[in-house]
Amino acid sequence: MNEPILTPGPLLEISGSYWKTCALHAGAMLDVFTPLDSGPRTSEELAQEIHCDNRALAMLLNALASMELLVKSGEHFTLSALARTFLVKNSPRYMGYIIRHHHRLMASWSMLPQSVCTGKPAREQRRSDEDREDFLLGMFNLASGIAPGVAKKLDFTGRQRLLDLGGGPGTYAIHFCLENPQLTATVFDLAGTRSFAEATISRFGVESRVEFLAGDYHQDPLPGGYDVAWLSHILHAEGPESCRNILAKAARALKPGGLLFIHEFILNDTMDGPEFPALFSLNMLLGTQKANPTPRPSSGTCWLPQGHGISAGSTSQVRMIPG
Repeated sequence: MNEPILTPGPLLEISGSYWKTCALHAGAMLDVFTPLDSGPRTSEELAQEIHCDNRALAMLLNALASMELLVKSGEHFTLSALARTFLVKNSPRYMGYIIRHHHRLMASWSMLPQSVCTGKPAREQRRSDEDREDFLLGMFNLASGIAPGVAKKLDFTGRQRLLDLGGGPGTYAIHFCLENPQLTATVFDLAGTRSFAEATISRFGVESRVEFLAGDYHQDPLPGGYDVAWLSHILHAEGPESCRNILAKAARALKPGGLLFIHEFILNDTMDGPEFPALFSLNMLLGTQKANPTPRPSSGTCWLPQGHGISAGSTSQVRMIPG
């Protein structure tokens, strides 16, 4: 049997794929898509509208058309169905905030070799108000596509009170309450998240059932008496000892027989896959001092605390990408 002929094509495709990423990011950061929702524009017309250089914007628009995000007819550009659905700000399925958040991570990814050598993060820890808005609403973008399905899958029969620890805008708490009429929820997160959470809670009309409580789950005591604790994507920023402390604190907030759910990017026991969690661990290396990849509880590096009545349950795969 002849051995397959190896070519550098796959490597070059991976190496150069950031060009497309950067073009999409530029389109989202400049918001070239929303004005086109009202009708076709030439590059010159759009350049005047969004205050860009005409020559440079034309190059970007042509690139986005080559990626099938825009459609070009003569000198005019219109939106593709994909862009109209996910890249126009007034679309209910708008994904621009998470794309803008990804753009803000790009500079630190270019410093990955340094972080691997030093073991230290490369990303600034302070966020501007605009950075924070993109992050929180980006998390809302992603969770909005996942939470309704998760809410239908989990059985909260007989459960009355839910704690959404580090819940950000409260997307999961909201959808759990929408799916379970008997349920009330507390979103516990930093004070700076309050305005985003309360606006989201109000948008879904569940103000009487979902409350926001400001606090730092590393330092502040948690209220008790909950039937369910939901921890979504907060452990991946922590080291093993911090994970154990957070889980122990969440367990103490539960009534006997309460349920504790961990929603994370979970690696397999050998820590070499799936691909997305493996790459995501590098993202956390760039942004945090002590974060470690999150393994399955069956692995030898289990981060479940001992002596708090916590036992590992089943795992279930959830789509990471909405849609």
